[in-house]
Amino acid sequence: MPLPPPDAAREPLHTRQVTCTGYRRADGLWDIEGHITDRKSYDFQRDGRTVSSGDPIHEMWIRLTLDNRLTVKAVAAVTDAAPYRMCPSITGNFQRLVGLSIASGWTAAVKERLGGVEGCTHLVELLGPVATTAFQTIAPYLEDRDKQSRAAMVERGETPPPRRRPPMLDTCHVWATDGEVVAREWPEFAAKGKG
Repeated sequence: MPLPPPDAAREPLHTRQVTCTGYRRADGLWDIEGHITDRKSYDFQRDGRTVSSGDPIHEMWIRLTLDNRLTVKAVAAVTDAAPYRMCPSITGNFQRLVGLSIASGWTAAVKERLGGVEGCTHLVELLGPVATTAFQTIAPYLEDRDKQSRAAMVERGETPPPRRRPPMLDTCHVWATDGEVVAREWPEFAAKGKG
């Protein structure tokens, strides 16, 4: 269902687009790419130049290469368009993400390494949806592969090892350990006596 119609006439001034894509690599790692653009609907001056209506004031990319545990193995950051000539000079600092894991504490660790004058506001903001995309790309794929592997073991008469606790439990009302989804999908992690 779309938003309700606005209650006043309006004029569009700014459009931000964020696109994130997850890739499975042939070497067993994962690439998660984020792309952000900002455009204005009018001409304006910035850093001694005119930015024309519709041209990007920001166009930036970031790629995180991750392993199955969502640990950053490599980073690529690029600034194609920015309001100031010096903006692209900070992209090298994003190498500080190598070794971090997208897990509890990710946002704080990113801010510690790239917050304030140590980073670019827009690339740092882009890391939020990139992290979500990483989780959405990797976790369901690995879970499906695990289900297939377990089913094959059962079919062969083998007992599968215990499953690891899914990281999304208790992060959303749907994933509440005392709710019906967890009771159905992961009964061994459901709150006892509920669900």
